[in-house]
Amino acid sequence: MTADQVNANRTYLRMKRILDIIGSLMGLIILSPVFLTVALLIKIEDPKGPVFFNQVRVGKNGKEFTIYKFRSMVSNAEELLTNLLNQNEISGLMFKIKKDPRVTKVGLVIRKTSIDELPQLLNVLKGEMSLVGPRPPLLREVAKYTPFDKQRLLVVPGCTGLWQVSGRNSVGFEEMVNLDLNYIHNRNLRLDIIIILKTFIVLFGSKDAF
Repeated sequence: MTADQVNANRTYLRMKRILDIIGSLMGLIILSPVFLTVALLIKIEDPKGPVFFNQVRVGKNGKEFTIYKFRSMVSNAEELLTNLLNQNEISGLMFKIKKDPRVTKVGLVIRKTSIDELPQLLNVLKGEMSLVGPRPPLLREVAKYTPFDKQRLLVVPGCTGLWQVSGRNSVGFEEMVNLDLNYIHNRNLRLDIIIILKTFIVLFGSKDAF
């Protein structure tokens, strides 16, 4: 896929940005009690650790940015990752294991319901992410991307997308890339809204979230 195969219709992109701004603002306001509750629970379980987990991700055209999430793991989770890489349960370049020993008790709940990802609404408001788009990859993942895989980076990444509503962690990396490219080529406002509505099912506890 080349840049000219990406749906970059100006009217669509303007409407998409308006949807992002309104949606993220409404989400931050309406869900503020959830934010406060989750923050309190995280601090109660681990008083010394931070509430938020910030991580560098790769966005449109390879531009790096800091993504915001509620911390769902122990404070030294990144240091422990090396010893767990051989237990990866998802094919391809991503890393996921169902019974990750680094996940806290609160983390188990907020990851299952995807509540840990709600702070990404701040990224959407800043324009670093969209409500809908490809999952923003890690630097170590992009370092292993093929030219075909890098096509995922032609658009602004999203909080949710076809991957999340099509099986999420039960979908392998190659299939995720194909889903992303399908979205990038065919994206429109109607498709974005459909994906957003389907995502609410995940928030109530998808069996594929871990």
